[in-house]
Amino acid sequence: MTRNPLLNALGALLYIIVVSVVMFYGSSQVKGTSVIGPIAVLSLFTLSAAVMGYVFCYQPLQLFLAGKKKEAVDLFLKTVGIFGALTATILFLYFSRILR
Repeated sequence: MTRNPLLNALGALLYIIVVSVVMFYGSSQVKGTSVIGPIAVLSLFTLSAAVMGYVFCYQPLQLFLAGKKKEAVDLFLKTVGIFGALTATILFLYFSRILR
């Protein structure tokens, strides 16, 4: 991703929104049960873990390997902190029934 923790956190949130929209609207199209359902869910979980690992860890790891350990830790913690704040905001809006 980038060295901007806000853009990294927003990128992660955007990815989650896209996946959620596809799952929400896609689930209404599914009729019956099949072995494909669990395969699709596990595949999506694996893909999501890889994407989130990239979004959160790629740039900090590059900085760390370049010897910029403090900058690497700062970028990682700021990205996680901003993503946590975004998540808390979404949960607050959801449970306060603002986004329902």
